[in-house]
Amino acid sequence: MDLSIVIPLLDEAESLPELTAWIERVMHENNYSYEVIFVDDGSRDNSWEVIEKLRAGNPAIKGIKFQRNYGKSAGLNEAFRAASGEVIITMDADLQDSPDEIPELRRMITEEGYDMVSGWKKKRYDNTFTKNIPSKFFNAVTRRMSGIKLHDFNCGLKAYHKKVVKSIEVYGEMHRYIPVLAKWAGFRKIGEKVVEHRARKYGSSKFGWQRFINGFLDLLSISFVGKFSKRPMHFFGLWGTLFFLAGLGIAVYLVISKIIDSQFALTNRPGFYMALTSLIIGMQLFLAGFLGELISRNASGRNTYLIETKTGL
Repeated sequence: MDLSIVIPLLDEAESLPELTAWIERVMHENNYSYEVIFVDDGSRDNSWEVIEKLRAGNPAIKGIKFQRNYGKSAGLNEAFRAASGEVIITMDADLQDSPDEIPELRRMITEEGYDMVSGWKKKRYDNTFTKNIPSKFFNAVTRRMSGIKLHDFNCGLKAYHKKVVKSIEVYGEMHRYIPVLAKWAGFRKIGEKVVEHRARKYGSSKFGWQRFINGFLDLLSISFVGKFSKRPMHFFGLWGTLFFLAGLGIAVYLVISKIIDSQFALTNRPGFYMALTSLIIGMQLFLAGFLGELISRNASGRNTYLIETKTGL
């Protein structure tokens, strides 16, 4: 199969027929073998009924329905596990991403050898204050921390070689940082393509102000996990050693001072409590490192999500 097109959605019933017809036209014009995987993330409208009707008219359309809302990352993760195309395309269901971009994205994967290609919505139709400015800030911080030179990490329109999506796990709200996950998994050839951004035609955005805080916390989390998930003692052990040595040094100084001057009030000194605190923190960090090593050596499997219905998967 040439393509798997993954579309997570929440309450997008109005846009689905138009989006599906657009995708079908592009697929037929380019003679692609394909599948479209809709992931209904606990919609409260009739999105699932629309997907079932579309499925009845086109067997290439498949669907996954979550019993409740788990978030975009969970939807992408389940769809990635089910996808069977050589190239996987992700896009949003709100018609702001253009399916006409798909052939060029696929070509960059199959002919130019990219592991993944991220879209760049250079010209946007979003609210400047609530989306554009925070987005530019987070993109700049992510570029700095990850070393990946992309302008729009959060763009929903992306293309992946199959081996990439089968090698990563998207959890929490890490969909914003899939390029970073891919890099930590060993996929270094990550490209970018300027794509068309269209004004929303139906409904409203499902992301609130919480995404600003969550985005920053997720970036810190993924940076830590990417570097130390398989060697937690390298992080906790380093800081544990520093704290322990600092506390030990202060303790030695206090003991020597007491030996030299018998009138030296050992326990009444601030240094005594600093030494005690540093020693305790150092030992706790060491214990955290040991526990992390045990967990990382024995952890296996993926996150699981409660799925109510699967159609055609």
